[in-house]
Amino acid sequence: MLQVGLNVPQSPGGAAGGFPTAEPTEDGNTGTGQEMFGSSPVTVVITSETDTWDIDASSCLGCGQFVDWDKMPELEQEAPVPADILSRPLKELKKLAREGCWAASRSLRAQVYHQLIQQVSCRLVTPDAPVYRDVASRLFGKLSLSSHPLPDFLEACSMPTYCLNLEGVTALKKILICVGHLFPDITYSPTLPSLVALLLHYSEDEAQCFENISRLIASNAPHTSYIDQSFLAHQASSMTFGDLANKHCPAAHKLIASASENIFEVYSEWLSWLFHHLPFSYAIRVFDVYLLEGQKVLYRIALALLKQYRLSVTSSELEGTDVKADLQAFVQNIADHISVDKLLERAFGIRLFSRKEIWLLQMANRKALMERGITMVQGR
Repeated sequence: MLQVGLNVPQSPGGAAGGFPTAEPTEDGNTGTGQEMFGSSPVTVVITSETDTWDIDASSCLGCGQFVDWDKMPELEQEAPVPADILSRPLKELKKLAREGCWAASRSLRAQVYHQLIQQVSCRLVTPDAPVYRDVASRLFGKLSLSSHPLPDFLEACSMPTYCLNLEGVTALKKILICVGHLFPDITYSPTLPSLVALLLHYSEDEAQCFENISRLIASNAPHTSYIDQSFLAHQASSMTFGDLANKHCPAAHKLIASASENIFEVYSEWLSWLFHHLPFSYAIRVFDVYLLEGQKVLYRIALALLKQYRLSVTSSELEGTDVKADLQAFVQNIADHISVDKLLERAFGIRLFSRKEIWLLQMANRKALMERGITMVQGR
């Protein structure tokens, strides 16, 4: 364990055109320097890249019971995998995940997911599988599932099911209801249903899936957030994506800005592109790298989608078009434009800010939203 003093530099870049921005202070910065965060020690957990994992093969028993295989685009073909693959250094694991190694074996992917999430640093008191079984038995023991409304944080949110069968859809709803009971601080989280649905594909039962999603929710790793849990956090990440799009995809950004009345409304859907509109075979590959590398890869992949969209349309084609809906349709049919391997290759070819710098940019945007009084869904 290492403690370091964190001196926060000025946030990189301004907000993209058309976005609410952090107002500069008198000395010219955006209010994201040391005056906001101070230089108090931050606990940083240093994990050696040579650390190895002991994998329990029983962790994937029963995986697939929640899947409607008739609806899956294609069955995943089991392939021989080196026995020592999960004992390799973290850097090599990242490379293997980017190349789609987990897709070669359903059981391997299930083991990797469970082991990776168990390695996530999270709050000391985080609900686990036994807690889920206890709460679920009390909530659903006598009353039917229909007697329990979904949590308020899912209001107006879609619920992709990713080829889950009826048992899987029921499990998805039960897990979300229990999350609502055990994480009352969550007020808005539109991507949570998608993440639970994806995890159910590779979980041995509801309780294991709940424990794993709970660890992602309760993550307390420095400069890392797996799941936005409030409207403020969601809007701040959308503004951050707009900043990055303006810097890394200027042509696409300019095209969308010229064709839409509210570019922020278009970019507010960026996470839904990844964990709702992408086909399952693409979304699960995104999930592979996301668990290993965190939210930064989501920005990369969404930017790669934006670049590809720019190559597929012209300004004249977008005249009078609902750009938000057109982008959603483009992502849903992404296989017609680019393979998942090529998409990830292009995503990782984008040289982004560091994770810390992106976090600082998010905090700057969060502060700007708070100053504007935007902290909850308008009109709720």
